[in-house]
Amino acid sequence: MSSSFKSPVDTAKVIEGIAELKEKSPLGNVIILSFLAGAYVAFGGMLAEIVTGGMSAAGFPPGLIKLFFGAVFPVGLMLVIIAGSELFTGNVMYMTVGVLSGKSTFSGLTKNWIISWVFNFIGAIFVAYAFGYLTGILTAEPYMTNALTIAQTKSLGGAEFIASGKAIVSITWDQAFLRGIACNWLVCLAVYLALASDDIIGKIFGIWFPIMAFAALGFEHSVANMFFIPIGIILDKVTWYQFIVNNLVPVTIGNIIGGAIFVGVLYWYVYLRDNKLKA
Repeated sequence: MSSSFKSPVDTAKVIEGIAELKEKSPLGNVIILSFLAGAYVAFGGMLAEIVTGGMSAAGFPPGLIKLFFGAVFPVGLMLVIIAGSELFTGNVMYMTVGVLSGKSTFSGLTKNWIISWVFNFIGAIFVAYAFGYLTGILTAEPYMTNALTIAQTKSLGGAEFIASGKAIVSITWDQAFLRGIACNWLVCLAVYLALASDDIIGKIFGIWFPIMAFAALGFEHSVANMFFIPIGIILDKVTWYQFIVNNLVPVTIGNIIGGAIFVGVLYWYVYLRDNKLKA
């Protein structure tokens, strides 16, 4: 009787094989797929802001708002994994395993990370501007206030500001860094679970739970923030300096540590190291 899922060891072997394919992928394909990944994550972020915007205005309990935010946000990674694209945060795990296994090179890792990060950024900002701002969807209340609160909370570097009549303290650089580590630990586990399943429903459930958890817990995802914070920039409530220095830099570094070390290195060490030693 055949199984509908792979063992953890077999899943790790799939990851090193995907890393080898990513190393050899044509530049044009990586650019297009990276743009799509940024757009897909942005769609998930936009949906989460719309769903919870009305709840915030109506005074729903914060925990319930976080739960609904987390419940709908995973659509982005479902599109990334099932439809196929190049997401920087997942590539952190893939390429780390590939280099450690000898299936890809450090130069290939660097190239993949840079291209996917840059074009994820372009895809996410495109959705923010074209579909969040120009359509008027995120400039109408109560959604605009919710979007601005999220952007400012993430990017003002510990400063206090007023949103909906309440004093809110934004996260600090250190908090953004630590939340970035935890975020990509969970994101890469979601990718791991999705790869372990051989059917669509299994992949959806494998993705949904870890992504719901990171989003509801308030961890920080660099590509998602390429959508969330530019909305604040477009509406003149956040500066590019605040975005990049206070959030994108620490979150990106944290995402690399979370995905590369806590998933890539540790699972390579447990499941694939012996294969490398025998080679």
